[in-house]
Parts: sequence; C-alpha cells; structure tokens
Amino acid sequence: MFDAIIPPDSPKLAGIVDSIPVKRLGQPDDVARAVLFFTAPDAGFVTGQTLFVCGGTSVGSIVY
Repeated sequence: MFDAIIPPDSPKLAGIVDSIPVKRLGQPDDVARAVLFFTAPDAGFVTGQTLFVCGGTSVGSIVY
C-alpha cells in the first residue's frame, strides 16, 4: 500500500526515512510483534491502551 503512494524508486523515500526517528520504514513484523504482545496471556492486565507502532514519528516532531 505504501509503495502505491511512494514508489521504492522515488526520490522522496530517503527524506521520509530520514524523518523517522528510528531511520527505517516499518515492516509487517513490527506490527505483528505489537499484536502478539496485546494477545499474550502475560499482557492480561493491560486494558484500553493505544500503542503507536510508528518508529517514533508520533513523538519525533516535538520541538524544544
């Protein structure tokens, strides 16, 4: 889906990656690990939370 908007050969891609605090695009496994955490029995006390699987972009724009 991302590739349909920003093709892999787009010159914009490097700028996007550079703007992500972890300096890489997210992968399906990144989301899968978050899902595994919330579905694990050990996470049974965690309720009503939002987990941003975003490589830090949700806090990367904070300016001091």
